[in-house]
Amino acid sequence: MKLIPTVDAEGAVLCHDITQIIKGVTKDAVFRKGHVVTKEDIPVLLSVGKDQLYVWEQEEGILHENDAAQILCAMCRGEHMSCSEVKEGKIELVAERDGLLKVDNEGLKAVNSFGEMMIASRHGNFAVKKGDKLAGTRIIPLVIREDKMERARKAAMEATGGKPILRLLPFTHKKVGIVTTGNEVFYGRIQDTFTPVIRQKLGEFDSEVIDHVTWNDDDKKVTASILEMIGKGADVVICTGGMSVDPDDKTPLAIKNTGARLVAYGAPVLPGAMFLLAYYEVKAQGQERTVAIMGLPGCVMYAKRTIFDLVLPRVMADDQIFPRELAALGQGGLCLGCPVCTFPNCGFGKGS
Repeated sequence: MKLIPTVDAEGAVLCHDITQIIKGVTKDAVFRKGHVVTKEDIPVLLSVGKDQLYVWEQEEGILHENDAAQILCAMCRGEHMSCSEVKEGKIELVAERDGLLKVDNEGLKAVNSFGEMMIASRHGNFAVKKGDKLAGTRIIPLVIREDKMERARKAAMEATGGKPILRLLPFTHKKVGIVTTGNEVFYGRIQDTFTPVIRQKLGEFDSEVIDHVTWNDDDKKVTASILEMIGKGADVVICTGGMSVDPDDKTPLAIKNTGARLVAYGAPVLPGAMFLLAYYEVKAQGQERTVAIMGLPGCVMYAKRTIFDLVLPRVMADDQIFPRELAALGQGGLCLGCPVCTFPNCGFGKGS
């Protein structure tokens, strides 16, 4: 690549796009990489401020921005993603289907720490729709050393264990059981307004409620119902009510007594601090599957957004949650209860 006066550029091959910006009218390339400059092009190039031009002069070990951008995109691109046409060293990744976006933060930082290249993504662990933009990548200079791109690729693969920096986990069909608890509901003293909320949120995903029972504060009945629902094929069991530390709130005990592996009872999220998550392993009659069991605190019934909105997409994508991940929600775990809710386009649930 070499720099020459525009007035002497007739016959030269452009090594990068030439962009014209007219506010409110256009921002696009008037000439693309590879264009052979003609005599008639020179006044146009001068009109967009190009008194000098970089023209292509192949040099060993040096990559053009568009070629390097393809390498950068390959580091990021997981399954179920499409990429835009490369333009001025930029490529965007787009979701090909609904699912849960996963971002390897260490891999992202490894690449962005190299300089002269960048990846900017959506926040991971949130639902995306088909057609949503997932990330943008760009090579900053017009050319970059080939060995630098290779070092960045190796650093990314080391950080991610050989996986792409971005992954899209498709949502899967889930059979759901709901166990409503509480003497006040069981004996008809108040109407069950909790279950309709759960059904509405489940309706945002590919799910079917295969069973729903209501019990008084009898932990043995709740335990039995959870196990019965799992036996019927439930992939997810949701228990509502009875999640506080009051002596007559026995839902956590009921879940524990199923033999499920407890992930956490309590999360650094408001609303939703008394949330419980456990996993039950099914290994019988040729089946091997993992059932998510959730105990939902009362705030899920009346608050616009809670811990349930942060966890449910991951459950629906078979993305197991670990205690350290729930702990990390402390930063960003405070819902501000805005008069107009813009979730997920806000800071709620976007931890460190």
